[in-house]
Amino acid sequence: MIPYGKHNVKLSEALRVAWQIRFHSLTQGSKINEFERLVAEYVGANYAVAVSSATAGLHIAMLALELPQNSKVITSPISFVASSNSILYAGHHPLFVDIDAQTLNLDLDLVEKQVHLQDEVRAIIPVHFAGLPCDMSKISQIAKASGVRVIEDAAHALGATYENGQKVGSCSFSDMTVFSFHPVKSITTGEGGMVTTNDYELYKKLMRLRSHGINKLDDEFRNPILSTTAGVANPWYYEMIELGFNFRLTEIQAVLGISQMKRLDSFIARRAKLVKKYQDLMKNSSKVSSAQKSSNTGSANHIFPIRINFSSSSLSRNKLMALLKEGGISSQVHYIPIPAQPFYQQLGYNISEIPNAFSYYEEALTIPLFPSLKGRDQRKIIRLLEDLV
Repeated sequence: MIPYGKHNVKLSEALRVAWQIRFHSLTQGSKINEFERLVAEYVGANYAVAVSSATAGLHIAMLALELPQNSKVITSPISFVASSNSILYAGHHPLFVDIDAQTLNLDLDLVEKQVHLQDEVRAIIPVHFAGLPCDMSKISQIAKASGVRVIEDAAHALGATYENGQKVGSCSFSDMTVFSFHPVKSITTGEGGMVTTNDYELYKKLMRLRSHGINKLDDEFRNPILSTTAGVANPWYYEMIELGFNFRLTEIQAVLGISQMKRLDSFIARRAKLVKKYQDLMKNSSKVSSAQKSSNTGSANHIFPIRINFSSSSLSRNKLMALLKEGGISSQVHYIPIPAQPFYQQLGYNISEIPNAFSYYEEALTIPLFPSLKGRDQRKIIRLLEDLV
């Protein structure tokens, strides 16, 4: 079976993890700091905070902004539910803006319109879908003109670059950027995530929020009587100064992440080559086409979604996926529009307000893409798709 996504971990990396488990610390040690430094340096940000998942990262990033309660936060309907759930976790309201049919990212004309129409909009969470960066320069202009904050959901986009050549995560256009290290992402730590920022105060707050509201390293103690003895800091002492969470990454995961970061550029280059191969194979096809019509230059190419007009075919998506599976090919759909989820419908959201997102969803299919995918497998996948459709 060819999976739609697959991690790539060498035996040498597994042995480094085993060595860490056998002889070194498992939690809260130097490897987490090293991993954070590597990611920050790679993307060109001042600070990076490792967390247990990208969902955790989005959660604490939203809290760190300290927006007025019940603010509205713009995000994309074509994403995993974590993007909008993080807004709800912080006590705010997601505002779903439709996607651009070419990029599958937020339609920025609609974003600008909503920012002007609704005074309660206080933040934007653009999603770099499939690893293709949004036009962050324009988003930054919209945000700055209205005093709106920006958190980039870059769960798909570690290794991607903006049009100006900077890496996604540099936070040149945003307050914070959130990455994912899930097994099918650019690199993996099993589960895990990272938040990058250039703002020292946000960095300190993120550090506290990921660890129970406690940060012994960067915050001055507020109780001098308990924190010191004869003017010397008590080595056991700590202070909880706000309500936080246990969203820490482990040393075990950080060791794998450090090793994976050394291979990131090769992973990104391989993914780009595979995408070019798919595009060449589909160039003359009237049945299947790449879902992102714009240039994928700068994309991390996390997944490869295609579009098939199922409404004009006797073959349903359900049946097609079953037949592909019989042929040894796994496929997936990214994503069901978030406002179509029962929980969000109960909150009053309506898919009629996102026609481009729903049109894309009705035709979407994600086919296999991962660094170890072979060219012969790509030919098999496209040939079988052509035959079946």
